[in-house]
Amino acid sequence: MTEKLLIIEDEETLRESLKRVFLREQYETDVAESAETALNMIDGRIYDLIITDIILPGISGIEFLKKCREQNPEQVVIIITAYASLETAVEALRAGAYDYIVKPIIHEEIKRIVRNALRERALRAENTILKKQIEERYDFDKIIGESRVVTDLIGEVKRVADAKSNVLILGETGTGKELFARAIHFNGSRRNNPFVPINCSAIPENLLESELFGYVKGAFTGAVNSKRGLFEEADGGTVFLDEIGDLSLSLQAKLLRVIDDHEIRPLGGVQTRKVDIRFITATNKEINKAVRDGSFREDLFFRINVMTLVLPPLRERKEDIIILAKHFLERYAAEIGKNVKFIDDTTYKVLTAYYWPGNVRELQNIIERAVLITDNNTVFPEHLPEGMKGVSTFSSESIEKILSIEDYTKEFILRYQHSYGEQKLSGLLGITRKSLWEKRKKWGISRR
Repeated sequence: MTEKLLIIEDEETLRESLKRVFLREQYETDVAESAETALNMIDGRIYDLIITDIILPGISGIEFLKKCREQNPEQVVIIITAYASLETAVEALRAGAYDYIVKPIIHEEIKRIVRNALRERALRAENTILKKQIEERYDFDKIIGESRVVTDLIGEVKRVADAKSNVLILGETGTGKELFARAIHFNGSRRNNPFVPINCSAIPENLLESELFGYVKGAFTGAVNSKRGLFEEADGGTVFLDEIGDLSLSLQAKLLRVIDDHEIRPLGGVQTRKVDIRFITATNKEINKAVRDGSFREDLFFRINVMTLVLPPLRERKEDIIILAKHFLERYAAEIGKNVKFIDDTTYKVLTAYYWPGNVRELQNIIERAVLITDNNTVFPEHLPEGMKGVSTFSSESIEKILSIEDYTKEFILRYQHSYGEQKLSGLLGITRKSLWEKRKKWGISRR
């Protein structure tokens, strides 16, 4: 798209000269001999950039700039002046000018300034669009589910989004802890500042401190340059610490100081730097138990646990399974480019009967796989993983038999101990490996 310029200059020779220069540069260029004429022109047209002389008959260039910025705060304006005084420059910049140029005008200089101004304007516009897209992506409507527990959670998120308090999110793997963290950030007052997600279990402990706090040149072998840490990068925004339960005690102590003092000190540095950060933390561990056994600091727990969100596992909101399955079906059919529109009723029964140890993330992966392998417009049970169909059939049989929880668990172990390892088997039952061992011992079921 051709960019539109407006040149306001009362000297006809200079006005026409500048017009020819920018027409040759392929800009659409209008001219005006006074600020009054220009104000009428901008009433009916949007200009990407305006160049105005500071001294004009009637309204001055500075006054025009102020009026122009009242109408459109984002308008890019360059001032031309015959007087290279500091006072003039400061006045123009304070009024909102992008830059100023001193007469006599050098064509190459003004072309360069215009190019830079338009490039910055385009980047700002692009950034605004991207931020809007991110905000829409993490709008509350994007949290899929109609169950009572999900609607209650959305209500809680709306209440905490604008608060400054730290938030702790608890939930099993795959329940959507980061999705809720982003929803809190992008619907709160910090939405225009950084959201920095950090997985505490994914970064080796010997590297995590330097990643979080940064370091100065020479802080350790290989530190040939200084580097800003993630906490400093997040200044003014939100840090999401996922799997905070895996943080070592030494790093817990340093994190506590950041929360209490709002200061960081890079590795090898001697000076602290003030930071303004909201912390959202998450874990799939029983953090209260970790506090009791001493593997998680009690004082840090109190600091991060000002507000708590507990995300339910998918098996506890079965009414959302079909809604989520349809959502993922539409999404992956569009992404992959396949005309898959339906999920068979029998498939729905299998999906709702399944235990979902991997929660929403597992459902998402299973639907993506089904869309990939189906040859028609419908997902059938044969497009689901084999083990899943077996477990679902067993669940249905157990319901028909009206088994007690104890009998269900015993039969499940007997039927599937040859198909799954101990970790998977205990996960499917929703118990720990120690509990699985105790149940084997109680019922005399040997591990094969």
